[in-house]
Amino acid sequence: MAKGYWVVTYRAIHNPEAFARYANLAPAAVQAHGGRFLVRGMAAKVYEAGIQQRVVVIEFDSLARALSAHDTPAYQAALRELAGDAVERDLRIVEGLG
Repeated sequence: MAKGYWVVTYRAIHNPEAFARYANLAPAAVQAHGGRFLVRGMAAKVYEAGIQQRVVVIEFDSLARALSAHDTPAYQAALRELAGDAVERDLRIVEGLG
């Protein structure tokens, strides 16, 4: 079964306090659903049309687990901390190759 991945990029963090509250809640919510953080931090180097921004990659045992983790009450509570314009981010859920 192919794994599922969350790939998140942060173009801007406008409200560091709101982001900190989200960052306190989100990891436990993700890990409770089997998510494992593989990458969490700023890009080491960018090329081509790349943008220097925060990147997070989270691995799940399956695409179904990755999809359902997003909709859990615990993760939705974490997301509420980012309401409004606290951050500009892009979250994509993708299926692994294997």
